[in-house]
Amino acid sequence: MPERRTVALVTLGCARNEVDSEELAGRLAADGWDLVEDASDADVAVVNTCGFVEAAKKDSVDALLEANDLKDQGKTQAVVAVGCMAERYGKELAEALPEADGVLGFDDYTDISGRLQTILSGGVHAPHTPRDRRKLLPISPAERQHAEVALPGHGDLAPAPADLPDGVAPASGPRAPLRRRLESSPVASVKLASGCDRRCSFCAIPSFRGSFISRRPSDVLGETRWLAGQGVKEIMLVSENNTSYGKDLGDIRLLETLLPELAAVDGIERVRVSYLQPAEMRPGLIDVLTSTEKVAPYFDLSFQHSAPGVLRAMRRFGDTDSFLELLDTIRTKAPQAGIRSNFIVGFPGETEDDLAELERFLTGARLDAIGVFGYSDEDGTEAATYQDKTDPEVVAERLAHIGRLAEELTAQRAEERLSETLSVLVESVESVDTEAAGTAGTAGGAVLGRAAHQAPETDGQTLLTSADSMNLAPGRMVEAKVVATEGVDLIAEPLGEEAGR
Repeated sequence: MPERRTVALVTLGCARNEVDSEELAGRLAADGWDLVEDASDADVAVVNTCGFVEAAKKDSVDALLEANDLKDQGKTQAVVAVGCMAERYGKELAEALPEADGVLGFDDYTDISGRLQTILSGGVHAPHTPRDRRKLLPISPAERQHAEVALPGHGDLAPAPADLPDGVAPASGPRAPLRRRLESSPVASVKLASGCDRRCSFCAIPSFRGSFISRRPSDVLGETRWLAGQGVKEIMLVSENNTSYGKDLGDIRLLETLLPELAAVDGIERVRVSYLQPAEMRPGLIDVLTSTEKVAPYFDLSFQHSAPGVLRAMRRFGDTDSFLELLDTIRTKAPQAGIRSNFIVGFPGETEDDLAELERFLTGARLDAIGVFGYSDEDGTEAATYQDKTDPEVVAERLAHIGRLAEELTAQRAEERLSETLSVLVESVESVDTEAAGTAGTAGGAVLGRAAHQAPETDGQTLLTSADSMNLAPGRMVEAKVVATEGVDLIAEPLGEEAGR
């Protein structure tokens, strides 16, 4: 019997990349690879890169170089780049980073095992020449479902292997991927769709992720049931634009139908939807998100700015007053709703008046979490060709100013939640010095979780106090009352054993 190979997957970037890594893990496990957590214990380290903004690309390069250093320390024989940065730059990345033994694009995912075997055997797999992936799918959304194009997180049209190892998701449909979990968190992302048909002038994602294509509801449901069987209690639906879900399946309101079905899956305690476009929010979708049991009233709205002139230059829609009206509509239906967004400052042509308009929106919006980014040119985007660029020093000043304001406003919003009763999903129990921690400590450690308005990674978290008598463990849902805040984070006291489930 040939010696089994070991592989470690190192994931950077967003939740969509995490799903893609678990798809690659499923394919590799099904083909006989042993997956290990630590890259230093693996024959090959696969780095799933991010290619979104300059800082993320730098992090990806650093991760590849760090993995390459392991080759001088023993077991690791090869380092391979996959993911968005590898897809976006291909041959260019391979030439600029000879430390990577392979640069694989999305088209290589179907035979990821063969590609890694070739590289480990000393062979060379030629990196691809990047192409605009929007052109690989039909212009008409309705014609995209059966196109034979690699879609990370969707699987492929080939039948799944008949015998799958334990822990690998069985494919349930023509686009359902194999999947193997890489961590034991009670929260997992589920890809609802991929790609984007919007043409925001600052964003390069559609060019390397492709046009929008939905996963079929049966595949999303099948994967959710499998995840529930793996101990997952909360699923987070991810894509580049969840509000467009179903348009290529003939029903733009398909998400409103799917959410109650996902919430009814045995074992699932919470369903969260991310990546919503304000201009595409429908009354029916707001109703479902604010009134369906086990569906979090959580709104991850991509505002980006609120000054009309800046939004038009971004190829986006809306203004301060229409955005505030949308938030009022949401909070009228669900006063405790969680709302977060990201914003770009220093966009070409942004004036001081535009910045003041953004401040007006942020002050009135009462957002739970705010991400702020300074504008920088992205290769291949329309905005990179704009002439009226803001001086980098001014961009940095505006970023610092709005960043401070965001920190202050989100802390104030957290304080508004004092005395609220929240359902908190326990995510971890960390060992602490209970004497030093005071009331935050329990006999078992610090119990950390997230309420309905707190998504993993991007938002704050909740620390449960006086929880030692409840013997809490990850995956437990606990009713708790907010008693204090620390920035965007909450400190809450469980309401008793009968409040947990």
